[in-house]
Amino acid sequence: MTNVNPFLQPSTLEHELPPFSQIKEEHYLPAFYEGFSQQLLEVQTILDTPGEATFENTIIALEKSGKVLERVSMVFFNKTSSDTNDALEAMRAEIAPKLSAHHDAIMLNPRFFARIKALFDNREKLNLSNEDSWLLERYYKDLIQSGAHLNDEQRARLTELNGALSKLSTTFSRNLLADTNDLAIIVDSVEELDGLTPNQIKAAATAASERGLTGKWLLAQVNFTGNPLLNSLTNRTLRRRIMESSLLKGNQNNENDNKSILLEMVKLRAQRAQLFGVNSHAEHITAVQTAQNPSNIHAMLKKIAPPAIRNATAEAADLAKSAGSEIESWDWGFYTEKVRLEKYNIDTAKMQPYFELERVLHDGVFFAANKLFGITFKERPDLMTYHSEARVFEVNNEDGTPLGLFIGDFFTRDSKRGGAWMNSLVKQNHLLNQLPVVVNNLNIPKPATGQPALLTLDFTTTLFHEFGHALHGLLSQVKYPRVSGTAVQRDFVEFPSQVNEMWIMWPEVLNNYARHYETGELMPKEWIESLNAAAVFNEGFATTSYLAAAVLDLAWHSLTSDEASQITDVEAFEAKALKDYGLDFAPVPTRYRSTYFSHIFDGGYSAGYYGYIWSEVLDADAVDWFKENGGLSRKNGDHFRDTLLGRGGSIDSMQMFRNFRGRDSTIEPLLKRRGLL
Repeated sequence: MTNVNPFLQPSTLEHELPPFSQIKEEHYLPAFYEGFSQQLLEVQTILDTPGEATFENTIIALEKSGKVLERVSMVFFNKTSSDTNDALEAMRAEIAPKLSAHHDAIMLNPRFFARIKALFDNREKLNLSNEDSWLLERYYKDLIQSGAHLNDEQRARLTELNGALSKLSTTFSRNLLADTNDLAIIVDSVEELDGLTPNQIKAAATAASERGLTGKWLLAQVNFTGNPLLNSLTNRTLRRRIMESSLLKGNQNNENDNKSILLEMVKLRAQRAQLFGVNSHAEHITAVQTAQNPSNIHAMLKKIAPPAIRNATAEAADLAKSAGSEIESWDWGFYTEKVRLEKYNIDTAKMQPYFELERVLHDGVFFAANKLFGITFKERPDLMTYHSEARVFEVNNEDGTPLGLFIGDFFTRDSKRGGAWMNSLVKQNHLLNQLPVVVNNLNIPKPATGQPALLTLDFTTTLFHEFGHALHGLLSQVKYPRVSGTAVQRDFVEFPSQVNEMWIMWPEVLNNYARHYETGELMPKEWIESLNAAAVFNEGFATTSYLAAAVLDLAWHSLTSDEASQITDVEAFEAKALKDYGLDFAPVPTRYRSTYFSHIFDGGYSAGYYGYIWSEVLDADAVDWFKENGGLSRKNGDHFRDTLLGRGGSIDSMQMFRNFRGRDSTIEPLLKRRGLL
């Protein structure tokens, strides 16, 4: 290795923004291998330190280790999720099991565990600060969760399982991206696109042209079941094609089929749980979450599922009246818009000119953040990113001091996986004096050249939601990298992002950004009133679809090792799991079928997809607090920042919520919001 590799030294750019102009594909693998070697040497130095373990020579030393590996990992995995190619995917397949083995070499080292355990057992005598004490506890629990306490034979088997699972996860992701691209719908006649806006039709033509299909129109698949275009297309045959293709992702019995992959993953996860002395992967995972065990999760979901399916059934009856026939899954969105128009005089297609991307971003998302936290945003076109469409914004505090960098990568492309997410490229921490660099990725259809990007209300919601994650990273004010930003318990991480969605319809914010992109006129007041009146409209569908996916996740991961080994039919297992929960309602398919459920088979949410609604209990309660205390104000923003957003994972998640709210959460605000009382 030589210093030519840009990952070997901290970046000299502002806030250590990775030097993307210097990074080439050939740098990744050497940097990974050098990062592995360096961190293993650093850990060995910790183990060889003479005398007893101290917080300084063990925990702080570990926090300072592995920085080459951290730099290359953050850039590489952001790149492979947002702009991948065959060469990068081959690298990911090579590095995934080695990264798993490297993690295990540290976390399963008995000498390392003994050192941490000695500190943990004597923590009361160490005179640690609250943050130091919590960090020590996190490391100890991480080691137990990783299997450091197991015997030699068990640890060896665990390493095998972890390596195999990392390979399978990579294959699942690669298959899904390829199949999603292959299942795009090609339309030969523009007449078939009746119902779409001129901009949507131009975008479809552009997408087709980029694949060499000039004179045709391409409708890309999305990562979840269905497609937003189903709300507008009048051609029922085309709607059916889109829905049926959507449900086939990863399930075509071709080279991209994911059924055998996920079955093997479920089996290996169950075997791993058995090593830990518990019955299932779900038991193992939830033990360190705020939910604590699967029983607590089911207790909540079973309060929600019956009224959700009841509401969905009633909604289907309303749609059938409008359609004059029974509703199929490909009809739901289309007739929902018709009934919404009939009942509330809301035509969501007409709203899109009022949701132009730049106005939503600057005058909505950034505006709300400025009003709450006093922070400002300045675009920096001089700073290069990993893709020409990814834009950098400098973020400063009210007094002008730097806060970090925000990167927005908003448009879909074939090289980007589906969905929307937030990544960190640099984590805030005082230990190494680093400020955060965070990325938001969305999959908004790219408009034709020279045309504005007009968002649906759903995409507007996604933009606010993902920026809530970005704020969690940007506003972090912690000492240690391990607990920076979004490094909280998995079933708590969605809470801040869901809270940020409240500002979409907040009058001061809405009136600032929801303006016609051509005339600048405000969205009509009666439309806004209708949207508020229709707040629980279609919530039966939304809740049922989400719950079905959460239940599938728990069903797969509640299997014992013996049970998992006996499952051979993915579709039959799915059907039974949904039927047992009373969620088998054909017009409302699960938001994710197993073969394209990347959250749980390639996204860190295994046995954790319930976390969205678990967090929404906290979110709905927090929104009530904001409303009770005057809403969008610096005082409220500072309280939220000081007690929760800025604390990262440096204290217990639920204690953070209590510090913010003044009490434990209650479920009633959520039930009211979703019309489930």
